[in-house]
Amino acid sequence: MVRMDQKVFILIGRSGCGKGTQAKFLSEHLKKVNPHRDVLYIQSGMEFRNFIKGESETQELSRKAYESDALQPEFLSVYMWVNVLVNRYNGSQNIIFDGSPRRKSEAEVLNSAFNFYGLYKPYVIHIDVSEETVTKRLIERHRMDDGKKDIEKRLAWYKEEVIPTINYYKNNDKYNFISISGERTIEETHQDIIAQI
Repeated sequence: MVRMDQKVFILIGRSGCGKGTQAKFLSEHLKKVNPHRDVLYIQSGMEFRNFIKGESETQELSRKAYESDALQPEFLSVYMWVNVLVNRYNGSQNIIFDGSPRRKSEAEVLNSAFNFYGLYKPYVIHIDVSEETVTKRLIERHRMDDGKKDIEKRLAWYKEEVIPTINYYKNNDKYNFISISGERTIEETHQDIIAQI
């Protein structure tokens, strides 16, 4: 069964581009437009931060990867959003993915989930921000994992892993691909997203 009336959004872009902020704005907009339809907000970074508080072998290894700012293994990245979908998706919510997928292989697995649930033509919102701007933003937010070397690592794996994922979506007619400049104010970026969806 294809669910034409439900909306799915994937927010993608460099660390510090404003995905989380725009996801929250988008969630509020969706609730305002249709107050009877809930929004399932899947924030991979938050899922990982909660996950690594545990004490299992997997959680300990994942914590070490997180602390060294290494990209998490694909099976764990997929597990984070699969776990939320399996346990919290009720068949009627709009869905927002913030921070997933990062690799093309993860995007292909996510595509199989959309097919399984009958979710039609998700929106991929690429928030385009320069390396210089995100570096400045990340330093200014003073988060523990935003040191200069950590930022450089994230920018490097963005080029290696995320850009091919963006190109996968850009050239795939199963998705509505939108590129938005995130160099403007939060409100201007939000208004542009709303105008294009």
